[in-house]
Formats: sequence, C-alpha cells, structure tokens
Amino acid sequence: MAAYGVIIDGDRMLLSHWNEHGRSGWALPGGGIEGSEHPAEAARREIFEETGYEASIDRLLGIDTMVIGASKRHRGAAPLYAMRVVYRATVTGGELRNEVGGSSDEARWFTLAEVPDLKRVGLVDIALRLNAAEPADGVPPVA
Repeated sequence: MAAYGVIIDGDRMLLSHWNEHGRSGWALPGGGIEGSEHPAEAARREIFEETGYEASIDRLLGIDTMVIGASKRHRGAAPLYAMRVVYRATVTGGELRNEVGGSSDEARWFTLAEVPDLKRVGLVDIALRLNAAEPADGVPPVA
C-alpha cells in the first residue's frame, strides 16, 4: 500500500523521477506506507523525502489498484497487489531538492503542457484524471 500527492501550482506540476531496478520514469511524489502510518502521513513524509517540500494534504482524490505480475518483479517474486492512495496536496514550505539514497533521484516542476511528453509511470495519468474529476478552487482541471 502506498500514498501519493498530486501537487499542481498554477500551470505546473511537481514530479519525482523514480529510478529503481533498471526501470525509471517520472512519477508522483509518494511511496510505501510504513508500519501503522496513516496514508496521509505517508504521503506527507514521502513528498518531503523525495522533493524537500513540506506539504499539506488537501483532499483524497481516489484509490487506484493494480496487480504487478511476477514476470515484472524481481526474480522469484510472486505477483504483487498494489493499492495506491492519491491525494491532492499543496506545498507549504521547504526547498526543492533531490532525494539521496532512495528510489527517486530527481524532483522537478514541469508545466502541465510538458507532462504528456515525459517518460512517466501510469499513475501520473491516473492522478491527472482524478484531479480533473475533483478540481480544487483555482486549479483548472487537466484532461
């Protein structure tokens, strides 16, 4: 189970570059829930770890599930059922920086017009659709 933040500021979106086990792509800042951590706490922690920004969790946008087949995982691993909790979040402090020693290696703002041309994980598109269905005040929906 993991939690992620959709952070859109005006016409730009904050993404982190996931780079692990020979695969990579731009992703939402977020990741695995630890122990008894609430998903919103996990999203805030992961956003900070991956981007250097402190964030508020503004609204639950949705929950996405998927199964990652054994052939796409590490050798000998069983299929993995993944549940991803997606929140809208807002930067409240901190400074942009890259994660060191984690599963992401860069954090960057992109204009919303740039996002479709990025090599990205599927959750980015899912999050943009969820955001379009639940636009925040002052944040235009993105199709």
